[in-house]
Amino acid sequence: MAMKILFWGTPAYAIPSLDALVAAGHHVVGVVTQPDRRRGRGKALQPSPVKVRALELGLPVFTPERIRREPECQAQLAALGADLDVVVAFGQILPPEVLAHPPLGCWNGHGSLLPRWRGAGPIQWCLLEGDAETGVGIMAMEEGLDTGPVLLERRLPIGLLENAEHLGQRLSQLTAELLIESLPLIEAAGTGPEAQRLQRLGVRTQSEEGMTYARMLTKDDLQIDWVSSALTLHRQVMGLYPGAVSQWRGKRLKLLATEPLVQRLRDQLSEPGAALCDRWSQPPTTDQRPAVLQADPSQAGLPEAPKTQSGAPDPASEMVPGTVLAVEQGVGLVIATGGCPVLLLAAQLEGKAPAAGQSLLQQLGAQPGDCFGV
Repeated sequence: MAMKILFWGTPAYAIPSLDALVAAGHHVVGVVTQPDRRRGRGKALQPSPVKVRALELGLPVFTPERIRREPECQAQLAALGADLDVVVAFGQILPPEVLAHPPLGCWNGHGSLLPRWRGAGPIQWCLLEGDAETGVGIMAMEEGLDTGPVLLERRLPIGLLENAEHLGQRLSQLTAELLIESLPLIEAAGTGPEAQRLQRLGVRTQSEEGMTYARMLTKDDLQIDWVSSALTLHRQVMGLYPGAVSQWRGKRLKLLATEPLVQRLRDQLSEPGAALCDRWSQPPTTDQRPAVLQADPSQAGLPEAPKTQSGAPDPASEMVPGTVLAVEQGVGLVIATGGCPVLLLAAQLEGKAPAAGQSLLQQLGAQPGDCFGV
């Protein structure tokens, strides 16, 4: 049976859920989203992705700056007479007055396996921390931040080479599917006191054990530290996609795709990555010279390695984290880290378009011995 639904959402992540509600025949009485913000180089005011989609669908749109402080907007929304509210990545905490409006409650589609990663950035943080899996929960909303009981939940494995954008797309589709699955259950439970409704639904109360908070990311989080291990650096690139940055010859460089050349992860790498892993998976030591610098410079076209006072090569100076170890034609760059090397497959140099493979090599013009981060 079709229900009257008030939808709250802001980023592109929420659009599949809005579309699914409309496609299922529910009456979306209004869409609440964040106000237009200044974005891009020109800093022009731009609507949120959800606002754009809502207007395309001919739906009423509301853009409160702070819904908690806007009783007039709260009254407008209450007058719409929604049976329930659906919230997907709206970006503000709803006050008790709003939560009390709909007779079937307020329900949130959250992109994590609660109580892990409550908060604003669950997709980024599950990748940054190397979680093996994530998922979606449909949660009854409370005044606290993602603390409500969970009605339905689905799990998704996380691939080693998956970035935040791709994982977000998978989770957004799963959120939409799970929302549509949950609505008949919510409707069948009927109205009445919240505690009784939730008891009839058999929701799972969240435990505080295992709770983690996905804090807002800062500019410092985006900066690559080449002293990190290959796996930590890779997680940063994929989890912050497309935002992780370093320096290349004095210009800003966004790192877009990497592979950690770690032997125990070999089976999860691409075919070129696995082949390079076999050659480069041993971390550098002071008594082990990298193959790229063991070669005769006159034969390999490599720079002479630094020498000690005795005339012997100085191994400690050759593996500075961020140093280019090899240029793999058609593939990318093998770069030293604080552990095993990392393979850089795609990046975007300041003022240039994103580039991968051979285009990346041509754009950067890197040679073994060159160093990132400077």
